[in-house]
Amino acid sequence: MTARAAAKLYSPELLGLATGLAAFPLSDDLPLRAEARSRSCGSVIALGLGLDETGRIARIGMQVSACAIGQASAALLAQGVSGRDAGAVDAAAAALTQWLAGEGALPDWPGIAALAPARDHPGRHGALLLPWTAARTALSQGPGTR
Repeated sequence: MTARAAAKLYSPELLGLATGLAAFPLSDDLPLRAEARSRSCGSVIALGLGLDETGRIARIGMQVSACAIGQASAALLAQGVSGRDAGAVDAAAAALTQWLAGEGALPDWPGIAALAPARDHPGRHGALLLPWTAARTALSQGPGTR
């Protein structure tokens, strides 16, 4: 990767997002749990969710070992997930996957445009999708999924 490409990919906005993960620590009292690992880059995430009485996400916590792209994606998920249900997370994750494949628009999710430069770097796609994969897995354990 050239210095110019790296500067475009790792923008100050993206790097700022990555530091936002400190606001979402993983705690033992989050009942829905999942871990995910990217085969392409080795990034790892452990994620926990707590739902409210209507099945909407009330709390999220994460422990992330990933590049800045994976960290920023995790922060965007965490910042925008409160009050959403499994269907909304699933739809955003599916749209993100399609967008990365060049088959759709960026999903409607707060701040997601900060990840746009990563589309041109397939080696970062696994890290970008990692938090969404973990959230989908955790939500599959929630009420009404069995």
